Amino acid sequence: QVQLVESGGGLVQPGGSLRLSCAASGSALGGYAIAWFRQAPGKEREGLSCIRISDGRPIYADSVKGRFTVSRDNAKNTVYLQMNSLKPEDTAVYYCAADNSGRFYYCSGYGSAAFHYWGQGTQVTVSS
Repeated sequence: QVQLVESGGGLVQPGGSLRLSCAASGSALGGYAIAWFRQAPGKEREGLSCIRISDGRPIYADSVKGRFTVSRDNAKNTVYLQMNSLKPEDTAVYYCAADNSGRFYYCSGYGSAAFHYWGQGTQVTVSS
C-alpha cells in the first residue's frame, strides 16, 4: 500500500510556473502507474498526465501538452509536475494518483480516474 502527499501548490500570476511534488511512502513507485489530475470548482476531475509502467514514459492531455512536464526521482520516491505558462483556467486542486493493479500498464483510459491510491490534493491558483 502506498501513501501519496502532494505539495508545491500556491498562488501564481498568469504566465508563471510552479512545480508540484508527489511524495510516496509505504512502497516504491516503480511498479505503479502514476497520474496527475486536477479538479476545478464545478467541473469534473481531469486527467493531465500518466507515467506508464510499460516504459516509464509519461503521456499528456492536450490541454497541458507543451506546458506541463512530469518527472520522477526514484531515489526520493517522488514524482513532479512542472507547470509552465500557467493560465487562469489552470486554477484547480491538483492530485496525484497511483495504481499497481496493472489496469493502467499503458495508461490507457487513465482519464477515468479509477486509480486506487490518491493524495489529498494541493491548490493551485493562477491569478493576477
